[in-house]
Amino acid sequence: MGYRIAVIGATGAVGREILKILAERDFPIKEIVALASPRSAGKEISFGDKRILKVQNLETFDFKGWDIALSSPGASISSVYSPKAAKAGCIVIDNTSHFRMEPDVPLVVPEVNPEDLKKIKRNIVANPNCSTIQMVVALKPLHDLFKIKRIVVSTYQATGGAGKKGMDELYIQTKSSLVGDSISINNFTKQIAFNCIPHIDKFMPDGSTKEEWKMNVETKKILDPDINVFATCVRVPVFIGHGEAITIECERPVDLAKAQKALRNAEGVILFDKQEDGGYITQIEAAGEDASYVSRLRIDPTVPNGLGLWCVSDNLRKGAALNTVQIAEKLIEMNLISKR
Repeated sequence: MGYRIAVIGATGAVGREILKILAERDFPIKEIVALASPRSAGKEISFGDKRILKVQNLETFDFKGWDIALSSPGASISSVYSPKAAKAGCIVIDNTSHFRMEPDVPLVVPEVNPEDLKKIKRNIVANPNCSTIQMVVALKPLHDLFKIKRIVVSTYQATGGAGKKGMDELYIQTKSSLVGDSISINNFTKQIAFNCIPHIDKFMPDGSTKEEWKMNVETKKILDPDINVFATCVRVPVFIGHGEAITIECERPVDLAKAQKALRNAEGVILFDKQEDGGYITQIEAAGEDASYVSRLRIDPTVPNGLGLWCVSDNLRKGAALNTVQIAEKLIEMNLISKR
């Protein structure tokens, strides 16, 4: 026996990854349905090694009797159909930005704040932004030890964070550059091939971008409301995997050996930190993996109680699909959801 699972936005990059991870982790499924827009209805999509699912129309689907919806169709679509599924009694784990900062919707990373799942009021749980997820997983054990009061982070975010169209643009521009063809810019504000763009999402009134704002407010909601975050988010010519250079300033004295031990023992973290050529993890090595990898751990002598580190993770897995599935697993583990 298992649960009746609906995957909303199943034909997108994250939706396909959710289906893949559900199969990989042998999630307890009684029945599963793939949902997408009317134009995708009737298409076939893989689930595991042997099963093929026929995509059903999200607009006409009845969620009554379904246990869990894993939703990643885009914020505007989610704003309509996640509440519809929740009203029908389905627990919705929403991967879009729409519900994250609503005060009565828990924003959860299972390794960091699973207890917030007990606060579900509207049958909706929000999945955080990809860049926030990997950072708070890495910082949680350090916060427990030293109490972080300030974070300065620069991100190096893959084009996969902009979906398939972002990855396609990197591929097409790279090929055009190498053969001398003209460059077409459609999805980013400047050429992304062989370039870095310090601009993700729209600009805010204070000059920050919305991606930078997300890292600030989401970290406060997930980890500690008293932490201040200053982020600079940069799109880089990588297909999958976000890198982050993070400096923290803590209230208590920082001990490097204790920090290393805490990270080695932390759930969801792999510390790979050798002070030698290649003794660190990069985006290409993190692609397809589940952990937040931490390298380049060192004391920052420029501030009191400072520590610096490098963190990388697969933005499509831990930054989106995997965290969504892990929330569902945690709900079951904590007996917060029952089978129909």
